[in-house]
Amino acid sequence: MIMCNSRLPLLFFYAILLVPHVSHSLVLQRDPYVLHNCSTSGNVSSNGTFRANLNTLISTFSSNTQIDYGFYNFSAGEGTDKVYATGLCRADLTPTDCRICLNNSGHELLQVCPNEKEGIMCDDLVSKLTEFNEVLSTLFYDLRVGASAGGIFRKVAVGNATYLNHTIYGLMQCSPDLSEMDCSNCLVEAQSYNKICCNGSLGVRALAPTCNLRIESNQFYGSTLVESLPSLSPPPVPSKSLYPPPVSAKGKKSNTSKNTIIIIVAVVVFVVLIICLCLCLRVKKQRKKVENVLTCYACEAADEISNTESLQFNFPTIRVATDNFADANKVGTGGFGAVYKGRLSDGQEIAVKRLSMGSGQGVLEFKNEILLMAKLHHRNLVKLQGFCLEGNERLLIYEFVSNGSLDQVIFDPTKRADLDWPMHYKIIVGIARGLLYLHEDSRLRIIHRDLKASNILLDDEMNPKIADFGLARLVLLDQTHSSTNRIVGTYGYMAPEYAYYGHFSVKSDVFSFGVLVLEMICGQKNGYFRNNKNEDDLLSYAWKNWRNMTTSNIIDPTLGVGSKPEIIRCIHIGLLCVQENVADRPTMSSIILMLDGNSITLSVPSQPAFLTHNNLEPDISSDQSILASINEASITTLYPR
Repeated sequence: MIMCNSRLPLLFFYAILLVPHVSHSLVLQRDPYVLHNCSTSGNVSSNGTFRANLNTLISTFSSNTQIDYGFYNFSAGEGTDKVYATGLCRADLTPTDCRICLNNSGHELLQVCPNEKEGIMCDDLVSKLTEFNEVLSTLFYDLRVGASAGGIFRKVAVGNATYLNHTIYGLMQCSPDLSEMDCSNCLVEAQSYNKICCNGSLGVRALAPTCNLRIESNQFYGSTLVESLPSLSPPPVPSKSLYPPPVSAKGKKSNTSKNTIIIIVAVVVFVVLIICLCLCLRVKKQRKKVENVLTCYACEAADEISNTESLQFNFPTIRVATDNFADANKVGTGGFGAVYKGRLSDGQEIAVKRLSMGSGQGVLEFKNEILLMAKLHHRNLVKLQGFCLEGNERLLIYEFVSNGSLDQVIFDPTKRADLDWPMHYKIIVGIARGLLYLHEDSRLRIIHRDLKASNILLDDEMNPKIADFGLARLVLLDQTHSSTNRIVGTYGYMAPEYAYYGHFSVKSDVFSFGVLVLEMICGQKNGYFRNNKNEDDLLSYAWKNWRNMTTSNIIDPTLGVGSKPEIIRCIHIGLLCVQENVADRPTMSSIILMLDGNSITLSVPSQPAFLTHNNLEPDISSDQSILASINEASITTLYPR
């Protein structure tokens, strides 16, 4: 439930023009800050006497400097062509600002109601709305941090901020049973409604089942709450009396108590500063230790793959191979940096992933990809040739895959037309076999966690190769699932149990595989799916058409009709992969059997995940503070594991 009070009085004024004084029907049209309406009582000519009188009357407002109380009431002309106009400004505006507003409102009214005989214009002055929003955003942030960090008995924070001559008071509160992250996520989502419905409003209330926020222009919370909580706002400056009060014996005792309190506070602040300094030094030392350990891990990985082949490349070798990372050799750019094509001295072509200085991929993710890829070998996994770590440079060197990534083909109308269904099917099966190797056939059990079209590379024979293992997780062979507080990946490919609760398993990759299959058949991205008939997401639209036996609606016309039964079977398999219930999704070994022949009877899928949540925007991570991205690049942040 959302309730919005009136806009900040200081940010706007209004001028009302009525022409003439006759009753009329009111039809309002509203943009973010302007209200106007044009009557239907009669029309006038743009070059007639009535219009000339109106122009004269409107100019009278801005030229009249005698009136300084903000109310204008004039008329011009005679008889039926006589025009009346009234203007009213907020009482706190200067006469100059009032005349500017009336002048602007008058000319705007002539433009929006050029031939009408009556009109009204309400104009808001919002030139300082951005500054107000900045003040409000800072208050929101302070309150959210304070409330989220609350104890197990209550999570609440109050505070205020000053904008010009007005004080804005705020309160945020969560259920005590929420974790710090869940409380922050709930308040972020509640705050997002303010931006949607109440931008610039002075009063806002957002009530959710587990959290709430309130912003008002007056102090609506009690003083007892202020005294019991840490202050988020600077204390008011006490007024100074012209004559100091006489000091009594009681006053001396009070001064002694105050001095004692000041000393205690100073000691506490000093201790806190010392603790903070120690923590900063410890964190810096740990980061240095992580960077030093990285080289040891990489060397261990190099020893494991072969005694004759080294993973370690020196930076000058890669710089020469890529012609000093020339733009002409750049073949792609992701969220972590650019990818360059290179050629070693022996003629071998390589792809070099150069992590940018400000990349979200940290040392741990860099190490993670080296260790995993050095131990994995499969025709449907991209092969890691080595790495380079010198100074600030972090490079991953892969085999060069000539046909780029899958998203560059299936989402491009021209390239998609050259990719027939047998080639689509070959790619689907290849991706499935690569995932089966990760989940069951390798000596490790790997959960990719970021399977999507841009992370599937195609070689010169259009064989798919799964790439980008920076977010992958290693689990025990007999481990069915795991969980994390740090959700990473790409929204739109995430399984619901992972996106909402951080629970992941091999079935999380199965969900992403199902999304990928449906994208390939439809030719549209899940996160950017557009359908003229309704507002369904891709998964819901595919399931409804499969259920209604109208699957032709979701099949890309370029795939042809000759292989329609096989295409429909792949749609069926894709829908089984994106089931809401984890147990209802098949394993990759079952999917391989389903794809290899028609002898296996497929179960009937129920409605897919997110069918009831299709009011969520796919490219904003639901404002849940999920470390996720849209379908262009993965984003992650360095955390200790």
